[in-house]
Amino acid sequence: MRNIVALCLSGLVFLSGSSGAVVPGAPGLPPQKYHLRTVVLDAGHGGKDRGCTGVKAREADVSLKIILEVGRLIEENMPDVKVVYTRKTDVFVELADRAGIANKHGADLFISVHCNASVPAAYGTEVWTMGPHKTEANLSVAKRENAVILQEDNYKERYSGFDPTSPQSHILFSLYQSAHMVNSLRLAQKVDRQFRTTVGRHSRGVKQAGFLVLWKSTMPSVLIEAGFLTNRSEEQYLNDKSGQSYMASGIYRAFRDYKNELEAMNGE
Repeated sequence: MRNIVALCLSGLVFLSGSSGAVVPGAPGLPPQKYHLRTVVLDAGHGGKDRGCTGVKAREADVSLKIILEVGRLIEENMPDVKVVYTRKTDVFVELADRAGIANKHGADLFISVHCNASVPAAYGTEVWTMGPHKTEANLSVAKRENAVILQEDNYKERYSGFDPTSPQSHILFSLYQSAHMVNSLRLAQKVDRQFRTTVGRHSRGVKQAGFLVLWKSTMPSVLIEAGFLTNRSEEQYLNDKSGQSYMASGIYRAFRDYKNELEAMNGE
């Protein structure tokens, strides 16, 4: 637990000295021009970790199909962008390794897709960024997604003593603020807008909580909950190829708009 406290405090100290610039240059030099060159696409769960389930659909399968379609759209329409996948098949990838792939490739953006679970009446999309969870409901979502580390070896050592079963661990962990918060929220808002308008989904909003996979990523990052597999209507939508295509197209358009907006700042 002491490791978590030290980590949170060091993160806050680091941010207090941050310039907040989108693309800072070296001291005394003009800012470098920004180009989004690499995006890492992460399909949640996989292999021995099925994630949440509906009557027929598994989170691991639905998230993979959506993320592969997002990647196809980017590759076809933006040949200048390198697309890296944390997985392209039904395999188990540890949370730290998912972020490690993004860090290894020097990614400019990390997008993780999941499906949600709750009471049968719950429905709608959610887009998450790293940050403090302000409600018990937000904490519950983070705890469910973070619990996957219990299937990993030596998880306490790998995650600085973090215990996914402990509310205290999550509360302390939520104090850690990503240095890329502004751009993470920028992308999250664009994804949420696409879901609400173009795709026509019910939105539960842009939210923040302490997701391990986002914390380990050293770039702007979002985690998308595409809908509730525990809601029969949403399960049918998300388990259908056309529904998956609509969701992927919304994420792609948000990515395109995010890239264009940041690169347009080069001319200002």
